[in-house]
Amino acid sequence: MATHRIERINEEIRKELARILPTVKDPRVPKLISVTAVETTGDLKECKVFVSALEGSEEDMLRGLKSSGSYIRGALSRGLRLRYTPELSFHADPSIKYGLHINEKLHELGLDGNGEEADESE
Repeated sequence: MATHRIERINEEIRKELARILPTVKDPRVPKLISVTAVETTGDLKECKVFVSALEGSEEDMLRGLKSSGSYIRGALSRGLRLRYTPELSFHADPSIKYGLHINEKLHELGLDGNGEEADESE
């Protein structure tokens, strides 16, 4: 039962962060940023946030998010009704860039995403 509660909290934190992150004023944080996953500890003290962006450097993005951490945590505490607002740590999630890379390779081989040959007339 506790895991179901943590899953719900993770989803609420993910939604709230997806709303908050585009408002960060740091130029290192891109406006198009995706929160791909959130993992909160059972005591709600710590939270790993996995983010991905198609533009810019991942290192710069993570530095910008870390320096804006107090603003993000404050906005998160105002948006959620929790006794404790977890300490946030941001991690790069390369899955979106990796997926685009695989699609490019498939396109180079003349295949579409379904494993079938792509029409050259398109």
